[in-house]
Amino acid sequence: MAFLLIRHKVKEFKTWKTGYDGHQSKRTEAGLTEKYLLRNSDDANEVVILFEVQDINRAKAFAASADLREKMQEVGVVDKPGIYFLES
Repeated sequence: MAFLLIRHKVKEFKTWKTGYDGHQSKRTEAGLTEKYLLRNSDDANEVVILFEVQDINRAKAFAASADLREKMQEVGVVDKPGIYFLES
């Protein structure tokens, strides 16, 4: 089983979450299923998301896509995201 873990800081969680929710169809197309969406208990604008991955190649293409980079900028990601592909 494969997973994708993303960690990043955002300018304002509520704004980010609205944009994130609006991007659901792209994650579905990439074969990603959200398992956990977590916020740092000391910094509510630091977000960690764990996805289950159906197809590692589609997930990697999504993670490297210009569409994802543009969406992250649009919704207020303020640092370089940590993107990790994991296996169980």
